[in-house]
Amino acid sequence: MGKTLELTDATFDATIKSDKPVLVDFWAEWCGPCKMIGPAVEELAKDYEGRAVVAKLNVDENPQVTARFGVRSIPTLLVFKNGQIVDKQIGAVPKSVLAGKLNAQVG
Repeated sequence: MGKTLELTDATFDATIKSDKPVLVDFWAEWCGPCKMIGPAVEELAKDYEGRAVVAKLNVDENPQVTARFGVRSIPTLLVFKNGQIVDKQIGAVPKSVLAGKLNAQVG
């Protein structure tokens, strides 16, 4: 079963250098919109198992990565390919929007 990875400042760089697209959900426990899209992000992890990596990063617990990418409002979702940002979504959106961003990157 595909499952979202919980990233930290320490594991972030190794994860985004994957040869598969990586969707990272920057979120926090207190963020209402983050909770709204959480289930969609979990579903994407299952839907794209083996084709993409779906991960979450708690901004309160991981300030270094959060600051490095200038994440100021959450949820922010970044799509990486070979360690580079290739797409970005700020704010809660339907699962179909996020799936479209992954589809554009999945070989």
